Amino acid sequence: MSRSVRTKPEGSGQALSEAYDTALLDLDGVVYAGGNAIAYAVESLAVARAGGMRLAYVTNNALRTPDTVAGHLTELGIPTGPDDVITSAQAVARLISEQVPAGARVLVIGGEGLRVALRERGLEPVESADDDPAAVVQGFGGPDLAWGRFAEASYAVARGVPWFASNTDLTIPSGRGIAPGNGAAVEVVRIATGAEPQVAGKPLPPMHRETILRTGAERPLVVGDRLDTDIEGAFNGEVDSLLVLTGVTDGAQLLAAPPQHRPTYVDADLRGLLTGQPEVTVAGDGFRCGGWTATAGAEQLELVGEGEALDGLRALCAAAWTAAGEGNCGLDGGKALARLGL
Repeated sequence: MSRSVRTKPEGSGQALSEAYDTALLDLDGVVYAGGNAIAYAVESLAVARAGGMRLAYVTNNALRTPDTVAGHLTELGIPTGPDDVITSAQAVARLISEQVPAGARVLVIGGEGLRVALRERGLEPVESADDDPAAVVQGFGGPDLAWGRFAEASYAVARGVPWFASNTDLTIPSGRGIAPGNGAAVEVVRIATGAEPQVAGKPLPPMHRETILRTGAERPLVVGDRLDTDIEGAFNGEVDSLLVLTGVTDGAQLLAAPPQHRPTYVDADLRGLLTGQPEVTVAGDGFRCGGWTATAGAEQLELVGEGEALDGLRALCAAAWTAAGEGNCGLDGGKALARLGL
């Protein structure tokens, strides 16, 4: 199915919490980082919830169970039940259950979240390639996952056992910086075996299907900090998205985004749920948002005016994405972003 190429962030006359019935929120880099709540997250989510928006927390991190995640969010001041949490462990467990017999053994390389999700689907987690598994599943196991677990996965995969991965995020944000994610661990097994896993997590369809099945959302808004998982996942699911700049994505990456990585809306943090979004309009050869006008020059993006930095970023997105069309914008946006302090 063909779809139009997004060439600018959209505006909204309504607060996003009123325009959409459910926020499908990523966790790491959006709600918290390193276990601590990100600025304005707790207050913004409380207001959105009080106004009638359902909040669902959708994470590619397969380590923790929904109960554990819900407990952590509640401790941070965000009242949450386990039914409000959807993990890539749940998505990959459903994917496996559709391809192996009921009660089948599954070799687990990861944490408790995977084991709980597999049992929920009637599958039996095992620890060794010699336990005659019908499948191998790999998910984030935390910083203390033993190296020998990757060897165990490799033994089974090399024997032809089907291999699944909860997700392939190469990195995850932490309180101390950017750390290796499950995708880095998947690469270890891929290099050892030459095999390719079936992947369930964002941005792929199994995760979006799991989320919609569990939430029943009719007008969902994906809220995330990553272009290659959250925003691409929304693109693949053909739903709208809000990128918040509290995680791994910076202004330069946003300007260079190909069509599948271009969010519907851009805002600084979760306060963006509570407001409308400004329009980006055509202004001569450029694009205007707030007090800023952006144009695409021969070698770089140009920005003139003054006002809110985010308005300048939105105008730059329009100039960059329009110039790039269906590709990546190769124009230098460094000077323009420096003017905005981004």
